[in-house]
Amino acid sequence: MKTLKVNIVTPDGPVYESEVEMVSTKAQSGELGILPGHIPMVAPLQIGAVRLKNGGNTELVAVSGGFIEVRPEQVTILAQTAERSESIDPERARESKSRAESRLQTQRDDVDFRRAELALKRAMNRINVYERNF
Repeated sequence: MKTLKVNIVTPDGPVYESEVEMVSTKAQSGELGILPGHIPMVAPLQIGAVRLKNGGNTELVAVSGGFIEVRPEQVTILAQTAERSESIDPERARESKSRAESRLQTQRDDVDFRRAELALKRAMNRINVYERNF
Protein backbone atom coordinates (compact mmCIF):
# COMPACT_ATOMS: atom_id res chain seq x y z
CA MET A 1 0.00 0.00 0.00
CA LYS A 2 1.16 3.56 -0.71
CA THR A 3 2.38 5.69 2.18
CA LEU A 4 2.88 9.33 3.10
CA LYS A 5 5.87 10.77 4.88
CA VAL A 6 4.64 12.57 8.02
CA ASN A 7 6.56 15.12 10.10
CA ILE A 8 5.14 16.73 13.23
CA VAL A 9 7.32 19.60 14.40
CA THR A 10 7.08 22.07 17.31
CA PRO A 11 9.26 25.06 18.19
CA ASP A 12 11.13 22.65 20.50
CA GLY A 13 11.95 20.29 17.64
CA PRO A 14 10.57 17.22 15.86
CA VAL A 15 7.99 15.08 17.67
CA TYR A 16 7.10 12.48 15.01
CA GLU A 17 8.58 11.33 11.72
CA SER A 18 7.46 8.22 9.87
CA GLU A 19 5.72 6.76 6.83
CA VAL A 20 1.97 6.15 7.28
CA GLU A 21 -0.97 5.08 5.14
CA MET A 22 -3.41 7.70 6.41
CA VAL A 23 -3.49 10.86 8.53
CA SER A 24 -6.65 12.25 10.08
CA THR A 25 -6.98 15.38 12.17
CA LYS A 26 -9.25 18.34 12.89
CA ALA A 27 -8.70 21.52 10.94
CA GLN A 28 -10.55 24.75 11.67
CA SER A 29 -12.79 23.93 8.68
CA GLY A 30 -13.57 20.37 9.85
CA GLU A 31 -12.22 16.82 9.95
CA LEU A 32 -9.48 15.97 7.43
CA GLY A 33 -8.60 12.50 6.17
CA ILE A 34 -5.41 12.46 4.11
CA LEU A 35 -4.25 9.60 1.90
CA PRO A 36 -1.26 9.42 -0.49
CA GLY A 37 -1.90 11.57 -3.56
CA HIS A 38 -4.02 14.14 -1.69
CA ILE A 39 -4.22 17.56 -3.33
CA PRO A 40 -1.83 20.17 -1.92
CA MET A 41 -3.30 22.35 0.81
CA VAL A 42 -2.52 24.32 3.96
CA ALA A 43 -4.99 24.59 6.84
CA PRO A 44 -5.00 25.82 10.45
CA LEU A 45 -5.52 23.07 13.04
CA GLN A 46 -7.77 22.88 16.08
CA ILE A 47 -6.70 21.49 19.42
CA GLY A 48 -7.12 17.75 18.92
CA ALA A 49 -5.61 14.38 18.15
CA VAL A 50 -3.71 13.53 14.99
CA ARG A 51 -4.39 9.90 14.08
CA LEU A 52 -1.65 8.18 12.11
CA LYS A 53 -2.69 4.85 10.60
CA ASN A 54 -0.25 2.28 9.31
CA GLY A 55 -1.38 -1.27 8.70
CA GLY A 56 -3.55 -2.30 11.63
CA ASN A 57 -1.91 0.20 14.00
CA THR A 58 -3.05 3.70 14.88
CA GLU A 59 -0.76 6.11 16.69
CA LEU A 60 -2.09 9.26 18.33
CA VAL A 61 -0.39 12.60 18.81
CA ALA A 62 -2.01 15.40 20.83
CA VAL A 63 -1.56 18.78 19.14
CA SER A 64 -2.65 22.19 20.33
CA GLY A 65 -3.18 24.24 17.24
CA GLY A 66 -0.79 25.00 14.45
CA PHE A 67 -0.91 24.32 10.73
CA ILE A 68 -0.96 21.32 8.44
CA GLU A 69 0.70 21.39 5.02
CA VAL A 70 -0.32 18.61 2.68
CA ARG A 71 1.53 17.58 -0.47
CA PRO A 72 0.76 14.46 -2.52
CA GLU A 73 3.45 12.37 -0.79
CA GLN A 74 4.18 14.32 2.41
CA VAL A 75 2.33 15.86 5.35
CA THR A 76 3.98 18.39 7.65
CA ILE A 77 2.31 19.55 10.84
CA LEU A 78 3.72 22.66 12.48
CA ALA A 79 2.20 22.63 15.96
CA GLN A 80 2.49 24.98 18.90
CA THR A 81 2.81 21.88 21.10
CA ALA A 82 2.59 18.17 20.31
CA GLU A 83 2.94 15.04 22.43
CA ARG A 84 2.92 11.40 21.47
CA SER A 85 0.50 9.39 23.58
CA GLU A 86 3.29 7.52 25.36
CA SER A 87 4.94 10.82 26.36
CA ILE A 88 1.87 12.23 28.10
CA ASP A 89 1.93 12.40 31.90
CA PRO A 90 -1.73 11.71 32.78
CA GLU A 91 -1.45 13.10 36.32
CA ARG A 92 -0.02 16.38 35.06
CA ALA A 93 -2.78 16.60 32.46
CA ARG A 94 -5.47 15.96 35.10
CA GLU A 95 -3.96 18.65 37.34
CA SER A 96 -4.01 21.11 34.41
CA LYS A 97 -7.64 20.22 33.76
CA SER A 98 -8.58 20.84 37.41
CA ARG A 99 -6.77 24.20 37.47
CA ALA A 100 -8.51 25.34 34.29
CA GLU A 101 -11.93 24.22 35.57
CA SER A 102 -11.46 26.09 38.84
CA ARG A 103 -10.42 29.26 36.95
CA LEU A 104 -13.54 29.02 34.80
CA GLN A 105 -15.76 28.73 37.89
CA THR A 106 -14.41 31.85 39.61
CA GLN A 107 -16.23 35.15 39.34
CA ARG A 108 -13.08 37.30 39.58
CA ASP A 109 -12.35 40.02 37.03
CA ASP A 110 -8.64 39.17 36.81
CA VAL A 111 -9.30 35.69 35.29
CA ASP A 112 -8.78 35.44 31.54
CA PHE A 113 -11.66 33.09 30.64
CA ARG A 114 -10.56 32.53 27.02
CA ARG A 115 -7.11 31.46 28.19
CA ALA A 116 -8.66 29.15 30.82
CA GLU A 117 -10.97 27.63 28.16
CA LEU A 118 -8.00 26.89 25.89
CA ALA A 119 -6.05 25.38 28.80
CA LEU A 120 -9.03 23.14 29.57
CA LYS A 121 -9.30 22.01 25.92
CA ARG A 122 -5.56 21.24 25.78
CA ALA A 123 -5.69 19.24 29.03
CA MET A 124 -8.77 17.29 27.93
CA ASN A 125 -7.14 16.54 24.58
CA ARG A 126 -4.01 15.19 26.27
CA ILE A 127 -6.10 13.04 28.64
CA ASN A 128 -8.21 11.66 25.76
CA VAL A 129 -5.15 10.82 23.65
CA TYR A 130 -3.48 9.10 26.60
CA GLU A 131 -6.60 7.09 27.52
CA ARG A 132 -7.32 5.99 23.94
CA ASN A 133 -3.82 4.55 23.66
CA PHE A 134 -3.64 2.72 27.01
